[in-house]
Amino acid sequence: MEQPDMRLMEPARLVLNPTTTPLLPAPQLSQALGGPQIWIKRDDLIPFGCGGNKIRGLELIVADALKAGADTLVTGAGVLSNHVRATAAAAAFCGLGMTAVYWGDPPRQTRGNHLLSVLWGAQTRFTGSSDRNSVDGMLEVEAADIRAAGGRPYVIPRGGACALGVIGHVQAVGEVMAQCRQAGIRPDYVVMAVGSGGTLAGWLLGSRLLGASWRVEGITVSRPAAEARVRVKDLADQAADHLGLGRAVPADDVIIHDGFIGAGYGIASPAGMSALERAARCEGVVLDPVYTGKAMAGYGALVGAGRYGEAATVLFLHSGGLPSLFVDGTA
Repeated sequence: MEQPDMRLMEPARLVLNPTTTPLLPAPQLSQALGGPQIWIKRDDLIPFGCGGNKIRGLELIVADALKAGADTLVTGAGVLSNHVRATAAAAAFCGLGMTAVYWGDPPRQTRGNHLLSVLWGAQTRFTGSSDRNSVDGMLEVEAADIRAAGGRPYVIPRGGACALGVIGHVQAVGEVMAQCRQAGIRPDYVVMAVGSGGTLAGWLLGSRLLGASWRVEGITVSRPAAEARVRVKDLADQAADHLGLGRAVPADDVIIHDGFIGAGYGIASPAGMSALERAARCEGVVLDPVYTGKAMAGYGALVGAGRYGEAATVLFLHSGGLPSLFVDGTA
């Protein structure tokens, strides 16, 4: 595929992250796991809204909301959602209202990401259902109520999983490629947690558009791998269409590993906590218990099974989520 000039294709962007986040070697963790040399992309250190790579997608999504004349952002997920927390921070920064729709019932305590979202001014609604999909219909109900009251809502899908959100991660690929050139490394693989699917979709699309030599793989922490593959492929297609590129990511490129979700989405697993502790003690890097911790556990298990035996270097994406470490229970 001929590489397009991404500068001509970039949607409007609201600058929430003016920095380039670090790309750092993890030699002691690499030695502990016994596999390729690991480098960690530290998107947990994005200096806005308590960090995390959800900010990358929100830069484009919120810019679009402002362009549309919206006065209220409406989104949702689980009560400890990183995406909802980041959206609430962006809304406060822009002087917008914010409604957060959560599945389930109100918790007895307001903690972690939920606490931060409320501190940033989010109004909260609960669906009363344990079905995550219950959020989707409620987003439209909330938007209709805001319109009826004279407001101008802008609905953001769960996890920011939409074309603009994906394109935010496409742009991250170019950033990392430049860092790899500067560091003199050529990663064979990029490995990341897969939740709503937007990050992996963006990395797959960006890697293909920019001619990256690595292979991108995900470890699902949310839903069965087969379901996640369909979702990621669809999101990549939506983003490619938005950029006027047609279907740019073949289905065979979407590699997602299963078996590391544990008891369920948003619930810390023993393997994930063990991987979190190992990363902390080896590198001073704090992963989160329900996304990157599980992904690192999956990566370690795959290394042990010989998955990356031919690789010299693997890049692990630390997508953030620190507030979840300080909360017991489920997201």
